[in-house]
Amino acid sequence: MRIKTITAVMLAALATTAGAQNLIPSGSPLYKLPYKNTYVMQTLVAENTFRTAKVEKTVPGSFEKARKVLPAPYWEGHEKEIEMYWKAWQIGIKNICQPLDDSGFVTSYIAPAYNGNIFMWDDAFITMFCRYGRNFFPFQKTLDNFYAKQHPDGFICREIRADGSDCFSRYDPTSTGPNLLPWSEWKYYTQFGDDNRLNKVFPVLAAYYKWLKLNRTWRNGTYWSSGWGTGMDNMPRVPEGYNTIYSNGHMIWLDACLQQIMVADILLKMGFYLERWQEIEEFEDDIKKLSEYINNNMWSEKDAFLYDQYADNSLSTTQGIYAYWALHTDVLPKDRLDALVSHLEDTTKFNRPHRVASLAADHPKYKANGRYWTGGVWPGTNYMVISGLTDKGYRRLAHDITMNHYNNVLKVYEKTGTFWEYYAPEKAEPGFMARKDFVGWTGLPPIAELIEYIFGIRANVQENNITLDVNLTDGYGIDRYPYGADGLISFKVARRGSAGEKPKVTVTTNTPFRLTLMWGDNKIEKEIKKGTQTV
Repeated sequence: MRIKTITAVMLAALATTAGAQNLIPSGSPLYKLPYKNTYVMQTLVAENTFRTAKVEKTVPGSFEKARKVLPAPYWEGHEKEIEMYWKAWQIGIKNICQPLDDSGFVTSYIAPAYNGNIFMWDDAFITMFCRYGRNFFPFQKTLDNFYAKQHPDGFICREIRADGSDCFSRYDPTSTGPNLLPWSEWKYYTQFGDDNRLNKVFPVLAAYYKWLKLNRTWRNGTYWSSGWGTGMDNMPRVPEGYNTIYSNGHMIWLDACLQQIMVADILLKMGFYLERWQEIEEFEDDIKKLSEYINNNMWSEKDAFLYDQYADNSLSTTQGIYAYWALHTDVLPKDRLDALVSHLEDTTKFNRPHRVASLAADHPKYKANGRYWTGGVWPGTNYMVISGLTDKGYRRLAHDITMNHYNNVLKVYEKTGTFWEYYAPEKAEPGFMARKDFVGWTGLPPIAELIEYIFGIRANVQENNITLDVNLTDGYGIDRYPYGADGLISFKVARRGSAGEKPKVTVTTNTPFRLTLMWGDNKIEKEIKKGTQTV
């Protein structure tokens, strides 16, 4: 039975430690756990305003109202694809929840469509497509409930029940991760330039990063995790004798290291912008040291692949999608990155009928029906691969994988009328025992991938730039594309006779920006003014 309050003695001690004040709000998990106080205060948590925020409940409008304000795509001759886009929003809107009284949650939120709990891994991906729905509902605030539950030392549990209680104690090997919250927040900032939110989330994210550095590293500064902690429950990674899901295996976990490098880079960008020099001074060194270690110790020249490292310094032989977090870092030199990327085109490994299999197909435990992370195709990790490939300049491959993944999701949607938690790699069908109506991160293909990597529209408010990367020859476009504080833009791309023909683009906007128009190996830039003009 959970105790309701912490003792006055403990409260007094916590209130005076490191000069921290009001660090134990009534909704804190610390009130509900029957453990002795072992917290070492992280001073950044004192800046976490979410922990003492008043509850904001936002009741969403109907789906019919949503259709009038959400971005509206069209694609000539592809009515089913547009239907799938709207169906994803319809299911997602049904998953909007209100915080329970006394839960300590501070805002309405979109649930992962799983078991009633909120998941750090899921919601980081969900908010990446939900940002396009900001004018209908404040989806990004879903993450505020994790921030409200940050512990005094910076820890945030990866799964939290609807009643506000953590599912794991903080020193459980499965208790937290993957650390993708900063990635979601940076994508949101890149889309909208919300300085107020950036100021609020930065100390929370920096405190969580520092907790992981203190509590999830080995003596050489590398990171460990677990099957649950990486989000890839049953991928065969740990040595024999260790539990696949629960144990750290005394390993150095590649994706945990790569994600911390990615996050450190994002926090550096945030910190420079916010002039938080003191809080970020260690991040550059962290990036350098971790990058050098991975490049020198976790790369197999023989296999041209990155692996986890075992306690005896030998490398794992499991080739999994987790290695492609390297695309979101500068860990590998160009020749090694090219070699790693080449495996994505190998039909004996990741290039299966439905791309990208989470486990290489030549692994003895690979399953044709996916069986979760022994080959399943997951929208979240596919989005990671596609976005990383695009950022690193592998645009053709990124587009090929996008179209393959998208068309397989479409085929299953046409058969079943809905979306699934994950998909089989060998056929256009749901993965083994996958949950249906999963929006959920499976909103990524019909919404985010359609907008960003099929239509090719990618925003960068910091540079006041929108890229329009045209790969289709069909006519297509989108209305009410959200950009900046209150920008709404319409893009109309005319049908082309060939992929080499320069696109004709009509833009209608209420805010000026610079357009980078790309097609094939060509690129031009154009200053777009308010009103309508053709490029």
